[in-house]
Amino acid sequence: MDPIAKYISQKISKARWRPISPALLQQPEVFATGSWDNESNSVSIWSVGEHGVCSTDGEFDEEPQLLCASQHAGDVLDLQFLDQDRLVSASSSGAVTIFKLQPDCQALSLAHVWERAHRYPCDNAPCTAVVCRSPELVSVGEDGRVTLYKADQTEVVRVIENADSSTIHAVTFLRTTEVLTVNSIGQLKMWDFRQQSDSPAQILSLTGDRVPLHCVDKHPNQQHIVATGGQDGMLCIWDVRQGNTPFSLIEAHSAEMWEVHFHPSNPNHLFTCSEDGSLLHWETTSGSDMSTLLQSKPKLHHNCSNINNNVAV
Repeated sequence: MDPIAKYISQKISKARWRPISPALLQQPEVFATGSWDNESNSVSIWSVGEHGVCSTDGEFDEEPQLLCASQHAGDVLDLQFLDQDRLVSASSSGAVTIFKLQPDCQALSLAHVWERAHRYPCDNAPCTAVVCRSPELVSVGEDGRVTLYKADQTEVVRVIENADSSTIHAVTFLRTTEVLTVNSIGQLKMWDFRQQSDSPAQILSLTGDRVPLHCVDKHPNQQHIVATGGQDGMLCIWDVRQGNTPFSLIEAHSAEMWEVHFHPSNPNHLFTCSEDGSLLHWETTSGSDMSTLLQSKPKLHHNCSNINNNVAV
């Protein structure tokens, strides 16, 4: 399947599919993008369904169509759907913002913003990532803070002020009250919000050089299995129940890995993308454990290095 690209004259930092109910048994048709390093940044909503024509084999034959957009203060460093109607962004200005999407996807408005959620004593600190499990959301940043919010409350629920002495690059929910963060010195830290202590419940790390980790995702059905990617392009699979080091790893990319994601409904499929311009699709054999994934070549390889300022589907 060849990707369909649309030139949009902005640098895109993040793209996220709008979630749909599993009961609908259909492909998502709406996605959001966030921009960075532009004179005016924005969060935009696109469609490949009603305006795009889907062929009989499930592939889209027309380019994405812009439905609506909203201005965004600062670079969009992360973007996550809280639910079908709400979208959360992490900003280089340190702010965490909730946007409200109308049911017909024709308007995107500001619902709430936590200004300077991440900050230094005398300046703002970039908010590097957010993760959502409605109604809760968690943000992390360059200031080493971990902050817990509820979408229907204007006040912050909890702040772990000195969660890390280095930059926290990404965060994922493990369970309802537990999150996992990755930082710039190759550590994974587990946080349990039920505990009053501001110390991590567990720390895992790569042996040898302290290579920064940039991304993390949890297996949808096995909460103890997580995947990480970092500056060296290495894909690591961890079991947080056993040991403090990854049980499998592979040299997946030749440059920094920026994203790693399990497919939400088909977790035998894993996707990674990198500064080297490639998007890789990994697959385990049916019913096998995750270690099998790392014993094979990627199933699908898209080279995006020649696509600049494009949205590709």
